[in-house]
Amino acid sequence: MRIRRTLAGLAVVAAATVGAGALATAPAHAAGPSKVSVVHGIPGQPVDVYVNGAKTLNNFQPSTVAGPLDLPAGKYDIVIVKPGDPVSSPIIKVDQAAVPADANITLVAHLTADGKPTLTPFVNDVSKVAAGKARLVVRHTAAAPAVDVRAGGQPVFKNLTNPNEAKADIAAGTVSADVVLAGTTTVAIPAASLTLAEGTSTIVYAVGSAEGKTLGVVAQKIEGLHSTPGGVPSGTGGLLEQRTPWGWYALATAALIAAVGAGVVLRRRVRA
Repeated sequence: MRIRRTLAGLAVVAAATVGAGALATAPAHAAGPSKVSVVHGIPGQPVDVYVNGAKTLNNFQPSTVAGPLDLPAGKYDIVIVKPGDPVSSPIIKVDQAAVPADANITLVAHLTADGKPTLTPFVNDVSKVAAGKARLVVRHTAAAPAVDVRAGGQPVFKNLTNPNEAKADIAAGTVSADVVLAGTTTVAIPAASLTLAEGTSTIVYAVGSAEGKTLGVVAQKIEGLHSTPGGVPSGTGGLLEQRTPWGWYALATAALIAAVGAGVVLRRRVRA
């Protein structure tokens, strides 16, 4: 229910922004909205989130994901406070954050490498993945030094620092992954089992604080990234049964033309 209220609040803000002329500077072509999600990665601190002066997230809990919501391109003032605090006492304040058109974006409230609250936007890769593949994205958004990410005990992403990401398209399935301090075998975040479904992007955020012993992960999943099949198998494969009526009309017309042509030739031969 809280997420529904959240999305409704963001929708009100989006409508107000449009009314205020956020689209006045939009290009002449019809640009689409962006899909925007929010990840809360600040340990132990619920927050209220204000966008353009309106409260859009109430008592937003750590290690959770809200959205996505369609937001029009424009500039947004974002203020994050402790629950019930006024916007004049922010934990994080961002003025005129630009949301582009036709993008998929995640805003992450997290700690910098030295432990200060901040807000970082990431543009999500929603390009298609090959058949049988899934996309794995790891984002370092924790107050911790550089890390290596291991899968099955072997480093797959090395020397990842805050606030950067690494990604790869790999075989769909289940993998066991953990996080160690870069260049060592010292475990920073214990192994977790990740199910990577075909045609999806699984985004894993390292959050929390190494000094505060609150390191952990938050996962976000984007679906619908299946590729169009690249080959046509032999045989009908049911395709004839699924052919559109226009396809049948074209075949019938071609057959009719061929038949008429054959008749004309036959009559000419008979006359001769």
